[in-house]
Amino acid sequence: MCIPVKKLVAGLSGGGGFLGGGGSCRNQMTLKVSLLYLLVKGKLMVWVEDGDMAEELHGMGVVHNILPSYLIYKEYQLSEYSSLFKKQLNNKHYWEHLKSCLVRPDDCKNLAKEYKMLKQYKAAILTPIEAGCCRPPSECGFPAINASFYDLSFHPVSTNKDCKIYKNSVARKCYDCDSCKAGVAEYMKTKWKVVAIFNVILFVVLAAIYMVGCCARRNASRVRSDKS
Repeated sequence: MCIPVKKLVAGLSGGGGFLGGGGSCRNQMTLKVSLLYLLVKGKLMVWVEDGDMAEELHGMGVVHNILPSYLIYKEYQLSEYSSLFKKQLNNKHYWEHLKSCLVRPDDCKNLAKEYKMLKQYKAAILTPIEAGCCRPPSECGFPAINASFYDLSFHPVSTNKDCKIYKNSVARKCYDCDSCKAGVAEYMKTKWKVVAIFNVILFVVLAAIYMVGCCARRNASRVRSDKS
């Protein structure tokens, strides 16, 4: 949902500028600070409902794949996220657009350059996208030869469809795996939390500015009244 800037400003000004016109300062301050609160809250709720992210924004305690003891990064499952959010990620057109923006083959290619030794790679803390898109799920059981190559001749120990989708080619990897979609979902969840915190801070700042401006306006009105 997009609110035109002019309408937003007009709504805040009440037709009388940013500080408003008419009515007592206290009433105006209460009304317009409440409006600011509702706008920020409404904006957050639109984002939450649009992706059904209520669970993701608050649910940090999700259960991740149980990894081998030598791996210290997390793996994410698409099943951990809400049904509406999964529906969007499983939409081919939406996923292709999202993948082109967030999943870059160079990131997977650079893993081999960054972790030249297999021991280093196994001890690396990978990002959600690197863990989900650049490698097969650990449950597949494919032996890692290096950071960008797995022995796919090994019969997968899991029925997870991602085990069949994964290829060693930099152009393929696991970009269409559910594990990759889950990694992108986790990345988006983290970014959306930052945006939510920013909006709360913005609300506090705007409320403070308005209160200061309202008090200044009230004092100016008193000075004019005393002079007259």
